[in-house]
Amino acid sequence: MKEVKPPKKPLIFYYFIVMLVMMLLNSFLFPRLLKPQVESVDYGTFLDMVEEKQVKMVQIEGEYIYFVDKQETPAYYRTTTFDDPELVERLRQSECTFGRVVQEEMSPILSFIISWILPIVIFVALGQWLSSRLMKKMGGGLPSMQFGKSNAKIYVESTTGIKFSDVAGEDEAKEVLTEIVDFLHNSQKYQEIGASMPKGALLVGPPGTGKTLLAKAVAGEANVPFFSISGSEFVEMFVGMGAAKVRDLFKQANEKAPCIVFIDEIDTIGKKRDNGGMGGNDEREQTLNQLLTEMDGFDGSKGVVILAATNRPESLDPALLRPGRFDRRVPVELPDLAGREAILKVHAKKVKLGDDIDFNAIARAASGASGAELANMVNEAALRAVREGRQYVTQADLEESIEVVIAGYQKKNKVLSDKEKLIVSYHEIGHALVAALQTHSAPVTKITIIPRTSGALGYTMQVEEGERNLMSKEEIENKIATFTGGRVAEKIIFKSVTTGASNDIEQATKLARAMITRYGMSEEFGMVALETVTNQYLGGDASLACSEDTAKEIDRKVIETVKRQYEKAEKLLTENKEKLHELAKYLYEKETITGEEFMKILNEEQLDEN
Repeated sequence: MKEVKPPKKPLIFYYFIVMLVMMLLNSFLFPRLLKPQVESVDYGTFLDMVEEKQVKMVQIEGEYIYFVDKQETPAYYRTTTFDDPELVERLRQSECTFGRVVQEEMSPILSFIISWILPIVIFVALGQWLSSRLMKKMGGGLPSMQFGKSNAKIYVESTTGIKFSDVAGEDEAKEVLTEIVDFLHNSQKYQEIGASMPKGALLVGPPGTGKTLLAKAVAGEANVPFFSISGSEFVEMFVGMGAAKVRDLFKQANEKAPCIVFIDEIDTIGKKRDNGGMGGNDEREQTLNQLLTEMDGFDGSKGVVILAATNRPESLDPALLRPGRFDRRVPVELPDLAGREAILKVHAKKVKLGDDIDFNAIARAASGASGAELANMVNEAALRAVREGRQYVTQADLEESIEVVIAGYQKKNKVLSDKEKLIVSYHEIGHALVAALQTHSAPVTKITIIPRTSGALGYTMQVEEGERNLMSKEEIENKIATFTGGRVAEKIIFKSVTTGASNDIEQATKLARAMITRYGMSEEFGMVALETVTNQYLGGDASLACSEDTAKEIDRKVIETVKRQYEKAEKLLTENKEKLHELAKYLYEKETITGEEFMKILNEEQLDEN
C-alpha cells in the first residue's frame, strides 16, 4: 500500500512567505503607485516650459521646485532653485498656480485601499489557494493543522502492496482474515444468504508477531484504502478532541468505503472504565464512548472493516469486545518450528545466501523467537557477512546472528584473567555435563566462554530436536538441575562460589515456583492455582493469590525443590569429575566448542572407562 504522506513543511511556512512578499510590495512597489514618478530637469528647461505656458502647477519646497505640465496625462518634474527675483512674476504671467504638486494627485481613499485593503486581500487569497492545494495533496484534509481531525495515515490502493504471501508463520490468523478479504471482494454472496460480516477483528499476541503486517496484508489483498492510526494519537490535551478525532476517522472511512481502518495499540483508549476519572468524564473515557458509538452506528454492509491490535487484551473494556463491535478475536502467537522456518525463508529472499544454509537448524536454535526477531537475525547475518568481506550469507553467519540477538555481540576488548577464564570454563561445562548426563534433556549444541555485551561471560546452548509444547515434571526438574550445574562445578573444583550464577539462580527459582503455583506439580497443593498471571503477552507478571501462611509454605517448597535438584547435579558431577576436568580444559583452550566436540570427548571417556 502506498502511504499518502503529509506535506514536509507546515502551512504556517507558506503563510510566512506570503506575508514577506506583501511586506516587500508595500515597501517598494506601492509607494511608487501612491506617489507619481518625478523626472529631474535643469533650471533652463523649467524656464523654457514656463515661457511657453506648459506648466500647470508649481510647488517650491526648500532646494527644489516641483511642477506638473498641462498634458492630458500630466508628467511631474523637479528642478533645483536659483536666486531668481523675477521667477514669481514669470510664473504669474504664465498663468501657473501654486499648490502641492506631488501629493495632491492621489485620493486619500485610493491611498488607503492600495496601502491596507489590497495587501490583506492578496494575503488571504494566496493563503486560501495554498491551503486548498495542500488539502488536495493530503486527500482532503490537513489533520495536523486542525483540531478534531484524525491524523490517520492513509494508504491508497496499490498493486505493489503487502500480500498474504509476505506474511509467514501465521497460517491460522491468515485463514480467519481471508474471509474478511473475500467479503470485501464478493459481498453479494454473503448478503444473498443473509450473512453479515463481522464489524471488527481484534488481533492479539506478543510484540513482533506481525499484527500490523497482517492488517496491511488484508488491505493489500482486498485492494482497498487502508487507514492506520495508533490509539495514543486519539489522546489529546483538550477534553473532547479525542472523540472528535474518532468521529472524523469514521466519517472519512464511510466516504472511502469499502476500506479498512486499523487501530494499533487499541488498549491505549480501550481500557476498562472505572471511577478513577473525574466522575467518569475524562478524555480517555469520552474517546472510548465515542468509539463504541461509532462502531454501533456505521453500516457494516458498506464494507468498512475495523481491525485493531493489542498486547493486552485482558485490559480492554468488555463493551468493546461484545458481538457487534469486535466480533472476532484473532490470536497472532509466536511461530512454531515450521512457522519460524517459513519466516526465515521470506526474509532471506532479500539477501544473497550461500549453499550451506539449513533453515531448519536455524529455526530450531531460534525457539521462542518472534517474526520481528527472526527478521533481525537474517539482517544481522547479512551485516556480519559484509564485515567479514563476503558477498553472501553462510550458515555460520546465521548461527552467530542468533547468539547476537539472544546474548549480544562478542566483547572483543573484554579480557578475563586466567583464573576467571578457568572458573567460567568449569561453570559452563558444569551446565553442559549435567544436561548431557540426564535423560529428557535437550542436547547441547554449543558452549562458549567468550563474553557478550549482555553481560554474560559465557553460555551453554541447548536446542531441542523438534518442537515442544508440553513439559513433564521430570523435564522441568532436569532443567532446574542444569541451571544449578554451573554453581555446583565451581564449588566442587574451587571450594568456593562466585557471582556468575546470578541468572541461573533466577531461572531455577522461577521454574520451581511455577511448578508449585501454576502447574500443580506438588503433592501438598495439587491442582490449586496459587498464582495469577497478567499481561501474558508482555512477559507475564505473576502475583500470588493465597494467604500469608500458604505463601510461606510455597517458599519452603521452592527452596526444597531447588535444593533437591542441586544435590542431584552435585552427585552427577562428583561421579564424573574426570570428565569435568578434561572438558573444562578443552573449553579453556578453545574458548568455543560445538555440541559434537563436547559429545565426542564425553563418549571417549565413557569408552575408556568401559
